[in-house]
Amino acid sequence: MRPTGALHLGHHHGVLKNWVKLQHEYECYFFVADWHALTTHYDDVAVLGESVWDMVIDWLAVGVNPGSACMFLQSQVPEHAELHLLLSMITPLGWLERVPSYKDQQEKLKEKDLATYGFLGYPLLQSADILIYKAGLVPVGEDQVAHVEMTREVARRFNHIYGREPGYEEKAQAAVKKMGKKNAKLYNELRKKFQEQGDEQALETGRALLDSQSNITVADKERLYGFLEGGGRVILPEPDSLLTKSSKMPGLDGQKMSKSYHNTIPLRESPDVVAKKLKTMPTDPARVRRNDPGDPEKCPVWQFHLVYSNDDTKAWVQDGCKSAGIGCIDCKMPVIDAVLEELAPIQEKAREYEADKGLVRNIIHEGNEKARDVTRQTLAEVRAAMGLEY
Repeated sequence: MRPTGALHLGHHHGVLKNWVKLQHEYECYFFVADWHALTTHYDDVAVLGESVWDMVIDWLAVGVNPGSACMFLQSQVPEHAELHLLLSMITPLGWLERVPSYKDQQEKLKEKDLATYGFLGYPLLQSADILIYKAGLVPVGEDQVAHVEMTREVARRFNHIYGREPGYEEKAQAAVKKMGKKNAKLYNELRKKFQEQGDEQALETGRALLDSQSNITVADKERLYGFLEGGGRVILPEPDSLLTKSSKMPGLDGQKMSKSYHNTIPLRESPDVVAKKLKTMPTDPARVRRNDPGDPEKCPVWQFHLVYSNDDTKAWVQDGCKSAGIGCIDCKMPVIDAVLEELAPIQEKAREYEADKGLVRNIIHEGNEKARDVTRQTLAEVRAAMGLEY
């Protein structure tokens, strides 16, 4: 996540709730993408200094747990940058220019000079962020699927160019023997089924068989993944998108909640300000007077009810609004209560972490080190594959 300002309810419902769930299902890496923030905010670095630690505190406050997931700062794991550089040697320029968000963002941010290499190359930095951990799944929304697909293409191209090491087949056959007679026989049968009959189930079973092997090295395992598929050694596995549900969290004006629309409720906004913002939200323009009937579907407040209210409350709003039986302030009160109830425990935890910044920094320092342990290993393999191991 890019540290470009205070986190708000849109981040909470669109991303962070999902992170809290995923950390108990997978080995997760969550990082502050400060280099990515520079691609569009390179001339306003004060935002970074103000936002990095506040963002980490918000993550912790909503329940991202350093005991369950690795949390770190991108710029403190320099292997991301080195892999980005090495991948840039093989990535065609056209791949970057055709990324949908490249021209879209330039149109949306016309006031900024985005004719920079950093902005052009940020999808490749994203690829490096993913591939350096050999990630299997990347949690993204629909708008980011194209970035993950490009990452798959980069990994495929890298493996095609560098996966055919000298004596590859002999090394792969030697690695098969290390699995023991029974497993080696099964592996060869599955390999034949996939390559001769296109049996996808045999491929999946073969991968699972390799994952269970503890008596072969990581390098041999990667050779055997490629040998199973009929290609070369898989140095950088291709990741898949893990689609997250699009956030239904509206902004105060009915548009998507976003800092650029100035319609947000920050996670650490004071209760009085939150209540005031919600009380002054625009409503159905047809309800000029208290006794005018309205239509909830045309009112931004109704979108908040869809997020926060139960069926009984929603029915009460529908009936009361259409019959003018309730006023707009009456309609807003259950939303105000629900939003304040959701924010209260988050804000209480945030205050605890604000009072112990040393703990927050230690959490990130430990995460940086854990991330570097993983990235150094991947980078050593990449360097060796590219002939940079002298």
